[in-house]
Amino acid sequence: MKVVTAIDSFKGSLSSIEAGNAVKEGFQRVNKNIETIVRPLADGGEGTVYALVVGTGGHFEEVSVTGPLSEKVLCRYGIIPGDVAVIEMSGAAGITLVTNEQRNPLNTTTYGVGEVILDAIKKGCRKFIIGIGGSATNDGGAGMLMALGFDLLDKDGRRIELGAKGLENLTRISCENVCRELTECSFHVACDVTNPLCGPLGCSNVFGPQKGADSEMIALMDKWLENYAELAKTVKPDADPDIPGSGAAGGMGFALRTFLNASLESGIDIILRETALADYIKDADLVVTGEGMLDAQTSMGKAPIGVARLAKSFGKPVIAFSGAVSKDAAACNDSGIDAFFPILRRVCTLDEAMDAENAKRNLADAAEQAMRLIYAAKNL
Repeated sequence: MKVVTAIDSFKGSLSSIEAGNAVKEGFQRVNKNIETIVRPLADGGEGTVYALVVGTGGHFEEVSVTGPLSEKVLCRYGIIPGDVAVIEMSGAAGITLVTNEQRNPLNTTTYGVGEVILDAIKKGCRKFIIGIGGSATNDGGAGMLMALGFDLLDKDGRRIELGAKGLENLTRISCENVCRELTECSFHVACDVTNPLCGPLGCSNVFGPQKGADSEMIALMDKWLENYAELAKTVKPDADPDIPGSGAAGGMGFALRTFLNASLESGIDIILRETALADYIKDADLVVTGEGMLDAQTSMGKAPIGVARLAKSFGKPVIAFSGAVSKDAAACNDSGIDAFFPILRRVCTLDEAMDAENAKRNLADAAEQAMRLIYAAKNL
């Protein structure tokens, strides 16, 4: 039997590869001749760099850049075959880099993301895959653009301040000093958010509160971003703040699409394509996927469903493992997962469940029993 695993990370507990290896261990307890191929999986958010570097045989880079509060942070990114840079925006401008007390989107900047792009350009990269989940920012990508040489100027011709507060004084955008190599670059952005830049469903209103914005800040930022979008049209006539995804990551989606001609794509689609998972699945007898929690949201296109749909295109059976399942997880059965199995073996605390060693053991044990059932069914 040939099995392919592509399991999303059990966040805070197991990486994608660790989860796959635990399943492999459980299967081989049943029959050591079961061939289990472990492939990495992510959805464009946390774990994307790791999944793509491991899945393609690339390597990691680390660079010191401007963090969300203008402090220096070390950001790790990947370079995969073909001189393709893989970047997680959260490594330079992520909300996990800011304490709860410091969260304030008026101050947080995406400048460091631009610095990571520049570092990758200097190292020969011309194709970029960027995951933009988990940001602490709402500056419309203005900081990133300034790092790349775009001039965002106030009425006196001076560069605006970093953070969303700088947009209040934005009166002109110039492309005269932009990094020349950008014309040679292509950008593919993992974006599963469909919000526009402004308005009731825009980034300020929908995502601002979790980044520390109060109602007054939200109203101001929405107004400033609307002005920013109008000014963008003076240098990029096709700028459209209403295109789905423009409001992703505090407006980073708008900046990337408008100024860097980026394509906004489903995160899981990018991962499946770049790791060539189809090449492994097409000859498999069984496909295994999963994530930390299976629920109705999983069925709406999260990573395990992307794997299941790919597997079903080849007519393959699919099972999934998860740390826990919700009452509405049955929706996953209608989306390509033939059966799913929660791995907890007994009542325990959340900390006990998420302990890495416990999770590995529970996952291996659950995988063993699932495979025993498969073998038993063969003999019916």
